[in-house]
Amino acid sequence: MSNDWLGEGRALAAAEKILDSAAQLFVEKGVNAVGMAEIASAAGCSRATLYRYFENRQALHIAFVHREARRLGTAIAESVATIDDPSERLETAMLTAVSAVRNTPTLAAWFTPGDASLAGELANSSDVINGLGVAMLGEIGADAASRARWIVRVILSLLMVPGADENDERTLVREFVAALLIAGRTT
Repeated sequence: MSNDWLGEGRALAAAEKILDSAAQLFVEKGVNAVGMAEIASAAGCSRATLYRYFENRQALHIAFVHREARRLGTAIAESVATIDDPSERLETAMLTAVSAVRNTPTLAAWFTPGDASLAGELANSSDVINGLGVAMLGEIGADAASRARWIVRVILSLLMVPGADENDERTLVREFVAALLIAGRTT
């Protein structure tokens, strides 16, 4: 074990290493099955060091989800940047989010039957995740935060209870979510 963990300027790198180690364990064992001792061991640090960065498992989970939500938000913003139509932009953003989570093992691990309720709890109380919903709207209206929560809920719903196929989900998002949220916006 190296003393690099405690060096000045290393806090961010150390936290990232811990989160990366946790991500791999989440994929291998499931989010709820991974304990702090396992994460510390995988990261190559002591439990005491791990607890210096994350006070408990919930804090680690929140940090992980927020990091991944920011990454996902950046990727989605890039994928919809050239779409001018607000409804089409929202539809594409939502379906891109669903696809990205399903196709990224470290994100998909949060939506297995034993771990999905944890993802729902974190998403429901996370300003970062709700911020992702606001970003998908492409503008800020008086009720953007409320609409953003619905966007997040629909995405979570599709992740936990998928549609019959991709076309079914696209139709659902286009006709029952994007069209209504964009039509009902206020600025």
